[in-house]
Amino acid sequence: MGIDFAPSERSRLGIEWEIACVDRRSGELAPAAPELLARVGAGGDFPHVTGELLTNTVELVSAPHHRTRDAVADLTRLAERVAAAAEPMGVDLISSGTHPFSQWFQQSVTPGRPRYDTLIDRTRWWGRQMMIWGVHVHVAVDDRRKVLPIIDGLLTYLPHFQALSASSPFWAGENTGYASNRALMFQQLPTAGLPPQLDDWAQYEALVADLEHTGVIEQLNELRWDIRPSPRWGTIEVRTFDGISTAGEIGAIAALTQCLVEHFSRELDAGRGVPKLQPWFVRENKWRAARYGMEAIIIQNAAGDELLVTKDLEELLPALAPIAEALDCQAELEGLRDIVEGGASYQRQLRVAAANNGSLKAVVSSLVRELREG
Repeated sequence: MGIDFAPSERSRLGIEWEIACVDRRSGELAPAAPELLARVGAGGDFPHVTGELLTNTVELVSAPHHRTRDAVADLTRLAERVAAAAEPMGVDLISSGTHPFSQWFQQSVTPGRPRYDTLIDRTRWWGRQMMIWGVHVHVAVDDRRKVLPIIDGLLTYLPHFQALSASSPFWAGENTGYASNRALMFQQLPTAGLPPQLDDWAQYEALVADLEHTGVIEQLNELRWDIRPSPRWGTIEVRTFDGISTAGEIGAIAALTQCLVEHFSRELDAGRGVPKLQPWFVRENKWRAARYGMEAIIIQNAAGDELLVTKDLEELLPALAPIAEALDCQAELEGLRDIVEGGASYQRQLRVAAANNGSLKAVVSSLVRELREG
């Protein structure tokens, strides 16, 4: 089968931000999304607000932009609209990889969406466990021959994406000991997790044909890989990130993604190769970042050299500075230093719990403040 890759403007990006609704008094997840969507208007042209798998979730979707800050500005405006509609309902908004204490079996699946019904029917207990939230960043690629090599290159930075965005240390009231419990939860779905490392587009087409022929998927968007081609939009979609609680952090992490895609695109234009890790190194890096977050010692290259992820970031940022200047996202990229210095969301959540005698309701309150105030 042939899979067309839509023409797109190189390195333009779009961002999807999943946000959870919580009851203002209890801090529990609230099934408020259907009413919120009715109040603010769902779907339509970009940017827009839409529903997701669970009735406690709304997704904010930016328009495609050349500059990271413009996509983040879309999200900020949408968040303000949703928050204004939620205010009289007694509902607050948070974004994190998991909710600190709500229970999965108390959540409702969004009705009237056959795709979701099929997912839950097939995956049963694991599918119902998907009480998780993330951020997805699309970056446009100007030639589909570049897509798979760039994905291989991005997989070498998957632990950086995971550690910087990690925001799910708690699950159903338990401290899991993981920076990103979401990462390991989500990969339990049969078409989620790490993407296969493929040689060319024809191999990707053959893989999709096999999966469709055997009934594993019916449409491309059922491949829920951590990083995947998005042929409809002419983009690579990075789906590694936990829910991110502030627009500023989204800007920093999106700028990193955009700069890396552009960097690898330039390398390919120049006839140079893109660095690639053995699949078992990629898998190990994902686990280390999910477990240890900003304290993960990651595998840097195919030779097996290792370095603390924050130290690797220190070396990476100056190398990406010229690309950030060309893309006009220098300030956003520099925002990564604020995450390193101030702590990723999982670190902040653990600090809040420790300062409040283990109160997870205090953690929810801090997440509400972060999303509202930045």
